[in-house]
Amino acid sequence: MFGLNKKRSKLGKWIDRNGFTQEDLIEESKVSRNTISKACSDPDYVPTGTTMKKILKAVRKVDPSAKSTDFWDI
Repeated sequence: MFGLNKKRSKLGKWIDRNGFTQEDLIEESKVSRNTISKACSDPDYVPTGTTMKKILKAVRKVDPSAKSTDFWDI
């Protein structure tokens, strides 16, 4: 099972629940490994607008109803 004993953000919990991996998200979104890692592990991290848009575009390929507020408090 993914995500055991790891500090996870809402985005990290979402990818764990949906069988998506950080690697999948990196490839789909074209966002750097460090940024995706931080977005999945730091619950206080809010990416820039451009990065958020890229991540959401990749997430919506799996869940078309996903919104930025599902993952970040903005």
